[in-house]
Amino acid sequence: YYDLAKKYTDGRPSALLTFGIKGGFDAGVKFYDALNLFLRLVNIGDVKSLAAHPASTTHRQLSEAELESAGVTPDMIRLCIGIEDIDDILADLDQALAAA
Repeated sequence: YYDLAKKYTDGRPSALLTFGIKGGFDAGVKFYDALNLFLRLVNIGDVKSLAAHPASTTHRQLSEAELESAGVTPDMIRLCIGIEDIDDILADLDQALAAA
């Protein structure tokens, strides 16, 4: 995954990532609900790790056409990585991916 991250961030570090969960909306909700370390908040730039599933939170009131226009997909997850121990962050992501 490191090589992909370097490719997509042009080699620059970033604490904000957005990706899709295979399985669509339901898998996105399962992943989001399974997170333990990540707080379910929509702000960015915090020292704590944060997560959002826009299709079921910030953009839940939009129609499918409006979601598409806004660039929000049903499987989209947004993470803001905080300063917690990296092993704890990775363990939380691994178990949430397994749950999805």
